[in-house]
Amino acid sequence: MSLFSTYFECDPPEEEGLRRYGYSRDKRPDCVQVVIALIITPEGFPLAYEVMPGNTSDKTTLADFLKKIEAHYGKSERVWVMDRGIPTEETLEQMRQSDPPVFYLVGTPRGRLTALEKAFLGKPWEHARESVSVKLLTPQGELYILAKSEGRLHKERAIRRRKLKRLWKRLQELQQQKLTRDQLLVKLGAAKKEAGRTYFLVELRLPQDDEDLKANGFRFKLHKDKLCKARRGEGHYLLRSNLTQSDPARLWHYSIQLTEIEQVFKELKGDLAIRPIYHQLDERIEAHIFVAFVAYCLQVTLKQRVRALAPGLTPRAVLDKFAAVHMVDVHLPTTDGRYLVLPRYTQPEKDLQLLLKQLQLELPTQPSPKIKSCTSLTK
Repeated sequence: MSLFSTYFECDPPEEEGLRRYGYSRDKRPDCVQVVIALIITPEGFPLAYEVMPGNTSDKTTLADFLKKIEAHYGKSERVWVMDRGIPTEETLEQMRQSDPPVFYLVGTPRGRLTALEKAFLGKPWEHARESVSVKLLTPQGELYILAKSEGRLHKERAIRRRKLKRLWKRLQELQQQKLTRDQLLVKLGAAKKEAGRTYFLVELRLPQDDEDLKANGFRFKLHKDKLCKARRGEGHYLLRSNLTQSDPARLWHYSIQLTEIEQVFKELKGDLAIRPIYHQLDERIEAHIFVAFVAYCLQVTLKQRVRALAPGLTPRAVLDKFAAVHMVDVHLPTTDGRYLVLPRYTQPEKDLQLLLKQLQLELPTQPSPKIKSCTSLTK
C-alpha cells in the first residue's frame, strides 16, 4: 500500500469536499489536492484504491484500510508492504496482535539503522539473490532485514559524487565573487537546497561580519568522517517485518513491490495523464480518478502479457506501434446513385505483424461492405 497526491488547476475552494491543502508530494503546496491510497497485488495488479481529502495524514489511513479490505475480501494471511511513513507503532502492534496476524513489511528510517548498527556487525551476510545480500536481526518478535544491493550502491554513489562535485565547484565560484556576508548566505542557502544531504559532507567556516569576510573570506573543506559514514551506508537499506520465519529472498521480493507502486504513480501522472484536473464537484473528481484507475488496470494487463511474450518492450512502445493502424471508410459511387462503403483498417507494417505474432494476437477480419444512399451520407 502507498499514497500519492494529485493537485488541481483551479481556484482554491471553500473548506469542504475532497479538495484541500495538504502535504504535496508534487512540490505544489500552493495548490489544493486530493490524496489517493492504492493497493496492488504481489504481481503488480491493482486491487483497490480510495480517494481521500487532500489534508489526509499518511498515518491515519492504514487502520481504516485494513478493516475495509478485510470486510470486502475476508480474513487472509496478507502481507502489507508499505512506505515507512504510513504505519505508526500503535498500528504495527495491532497488526501483530490481530487474529490471524496481519503480516507487514515496511521500510525503516536510516536513524533506526544507526541505532542497530552495532547489533548487525556480528551477523553474517546471507545471499538473497544475485547482487543482493541481507543480514537478519530478530529483537522482540520482529525481524529487521539489512539489505545490501550492488545496483543501489552504484546508483547512490554516482548521485553523491555528482552532487558533491557540483557543490564543490559552486563553493569555489563563491570564493571568487565579491559578496557581502548576507549575499553569501543567500547563495549558500541555494547551494544547500540543490545539494541536499550532500551539503553536510562539507565543513564550512563562515565569516562573522562583512569585515571578517573581506579579511579572511570563507573557507570550506571535506568532512572526511561524514564522507566515510556516507560511503558505508550507500547501497544499504533497512526493512522491518513480523514475518520472522520467511526466506530472505522472499522478503526482498516483497520489498520490490514498493518500487512497483512508485512506477504506478509515474504512469498515472505520465502515460495515463491523470492531470490536469479541473473538476470541482467531488463526484466528478472521483469519476475522473476511476477512469484513470481502469486505464491503469488495462495497462498492467498489457504489461504482464508483454513481459511474458515480448520481454524488452514496454506497454507504451506497444501502443505506439499499434497507433499506426487506422480505421477508414472508403466510399465508392455506384451507377444507380448510391455509394458502396468499405470500412477498412490499414494493413500493419512488417514490424507490427511481427509484434502481433509475438503477442499471439490476430487482427479481426475486415468489416463487410455496406450500401448507402446519398441522403444517408449527407446526414
